[in-house]
Amino acid sequence: MRGGFRESALVAEIVRALRARPDVVVRKRHGSAWGVAGDPDLYGSIDGRHFEIEVKRPGERPTRLQAARLAQWRASSALAGVAHSVEEALAVLGVEERW
Repeated sequence: MRGGFRESALVAEIVRALRARPDVVVRKRHGSAWGVAGDPDLYGSIDGRHFEIEVKRPGERPTRLQAARLAQWRASSALAGVAHSVEEALAVLGVEERW
């Protein structure tokens, strides 16, 4: 396993940090037959603004399809990006520090 830890552990850490903020609602997207391929791992809102975050372990990059989905969300004015850490997830949301 590259990076020394699982992506699911990073997702859990990011979700925990975001849920600690009173201005954030966050959900983990689970793949299913009803989902859209390439959609980001996390979605929600901060101060009423929709966001989408693709979580990757350090050193990993999103697939072309994942990058295209993030671009679609950005084009619709959503906050969207890739996070390799809690700090990067907060940066996608325009938040500089943990609570």
